[in-house]
Amino acid sequence: MLTVAEASERILAEIRQLDVESVPLRQALGRVCAEDISATVTMPPWSNSSMDGYAVRSADITPVMSGELVKLRVVATIAAGEFAPRPLKRGEAMRIMTGAPMPEGADSVIRKEHTDGGSAKVEIRDAADVWKNIRQAGEDYQRGDVLAKRGTPVRPALIGVLASSGVAEVKTFRRPRVAIISSGNELVDIEDFDEVIAQRRIVSSNSYTLDALTRVAGGDPVDLGIAADTKASLKRKLESAGDCDLILTSAGVSVGDLDHTRNVFAALGGKQKFWKVKMRPGAPLAFGMLNDVPWLGVSGNPVSAMVSFELFVRPALRKMQGHSALFRRTVTVTVEEEVKTSAKLTHFLRASVTRNDDGTLVARLTGHQSSGALTSMARANALLIVPETSPKVAKGSQLKALMLDQSLDETSVFPL
Repeated sequence: MLTVAEASERILAEIRQLDVESVPLRQALGRVCAEDISATVTMPPWSNSSMDGYAVRSADITPVMSGELVKLRVVATIAAGEFAPRPLKRGEAMRIMTGAPMPEGADSVIRKEHTDGGSAKVEIRDAADVWKNIRQAGEDYQRGDVLAKRGTPVRPALIGVLASSGVAEVKTFRRPRVAIISSGNELVDIEDFDEVIAQRRIVSSNSYTLDALTRVAGGDPVDLGIAADTKASLKRKLESAGDCDLILTSAGVSVGDLDHTRNVFAALGGKQKFWKVKMRPGAPLAFGMLNDVPWLGVSGNPVSAMVSFELFVRPALRKMQGHSALFRRTVTVTVEEEVKTSAKLTHFLRASVTRNDDGTLVARLTGHQSSGALTSMARANALLIVPETSPKVAKGSQLKALMLDQSLDETSVFPL
């Protein structure tokens, strides 16, 4: 059996970045740039006002600092998208709106609140804005500047930057297509819920959680449905996954009489790289390559499948998409209860991590830790990592926790 770290290393060594495709800018969110992107223009292209007010010459208003009364003749109004009709002369002012280009000769914008708001003549009552309220040409970026390097994730602000430079399409790494196959005679899809009500079947929850996890990780799930516990059914499902970038199966990888997945995989020419990891839940993890397509076989137990996805599938999908940061961050927490484990394995327990008023992080288990208790996973925002060397952890001890979401960074209290 491999350690968790060894299994991760073995998987990622086989994963390659996907090919590059151009996508419309609006569809690039969440993807990763596959090339450096340079600015085609300078932004802003001209110096412009950052306030509604009056464009003036500083030499005309410095007397205000000494308490003198200054009135200037208003000779034009410049709206955003328009330009001054001529340069500004001594003793003149031009009304100017936010974003409007500065007239030649002006070096300050006096906000309207510091004047009497005059239209023919304006009285300057405060010189605090001298040499201020101007966005200089090129202060954001210059033509030729690198706006995004290869490997940069496309976030909302970057989309705005690229739009301002006229980038209509972005070359990104392709999203991985993930074939999802659940197996088990006891499983039905949600459309056949009458079978569940009649207590004859259960819903294939893995089909839904693995689909959702794949989408959150940036992949495109391809639901190939539920395979029966027969070699023929599994063979048909695996053969139909050939046009995908990763095959993800749940159940059928253990040693039961009806666990056929590994044997069918091998019969199709698949090369199994390893099977079993020293962890709980999720020990029966299989990994291999089928015609150069990576295959990960996770346990059919709902929590085991989700834990295995977080630890092994998600990093693989991120590497395919060109990300360099593949893993979730761990945090140090203080456990608020005694924690016991029964086997010499690395345990990943479902936990709720919260922040105390003093900033320390505390963790409490979310409920039953059975690998079939999906509700405790739904309540968790972290996986509490219990090393195999610590079968008993006392209340008040510190452990590492793998955060599953951003809930620690969010609050119901306005931040200011």
